[in-house]
Amino acid sequence: MDGHQINPLRESYQGPPIRLARAILIGGSRPVVGTREVYCQDALAWLKEKGRLEGCSLVASMPDYSEFPHLSLEQWQDWFVGAAEQVLASCPPDGVSIFYQSDIKHQGVWVDKGFLCQLAARKLGHAQLWHKVIARVAPGVPTFGRPGYGHLLCFSAELRPPLERSTADIIPVRGRTTWARGLGLEVCRLICRYLLKNTVSRTLVAPFCGEGLLLAVANQMGLEAVGIELSRKRAEKARRQEVQPTKQYGSTSLELPDST
Repeated sequence: MDGHQINPLRESYQGPPIRLARAILIGGSRPVVGTREVYCQDALAWLKEKGRLEGCSLVASMPDYSEFPHLSLEQWQDWFVGAAEQVLASCPPDGVSIFYQSDIKHQGVWVDKGFLCQLAARKLGHAQLWHKVIARVAPGVPTFGRPGYGHLLCFSAELRPPLERSTADIIPVRGRTTWARGLGLEVCRLICRYLLKNTVSRTLVAPFCGEGLLLAVANQMGLEAVGIELSRKRAEKARRQEVQPTKQYGSTSLELPDST
């Protein structure tokens, strides 16, 4: 999807106008720019209404069990698998669905969210392209509520990148975050680089987008970004979220403003 095409996701948008991300230089090359749209809606209902999102890839970090006090653990796991199925079903065959999830420990029971994502993908016939482990704490440090690492899993119906494009499976630093459950800056950059190098997708769709750090990074790296977030407070933050380009060692990287 290039800069001269109309994003079909915009046609029914009724929210406030979204700021155009400013152009910057990436690695001293041509200016790139991406636009952002954030919908304050139920993400699964939005995906179901839109159907398959041609030209897009999806990135989701789905709500934790703690956000569903009315459900039992087993009921929440069923909801989670169904939600993952909806995300996967919305992805076109030449795109990818990426999930960032950290497991939970509940009353002595370990729930592996990566496995739940794999169950959904297997049901829909999507292959797992890679599975990366994102360190949340330093190796050797015990954790008591949430594990010290998160999963980053990538699935696709048809895309099969060659093995020579493989990247590191263990990510030791997730980068700065804007909130406790959010993606880290380095993880956001990793995701966007992968989309740019390995897919034809030029629009990133983020159901359950939270405060929108991934949307901001996608914009700065030249991707269009669409976020869906039920919380009005988080949706407003996602509309305003920014990252700043910083020059380091002759290339351009991204950093969060000090105020975030």
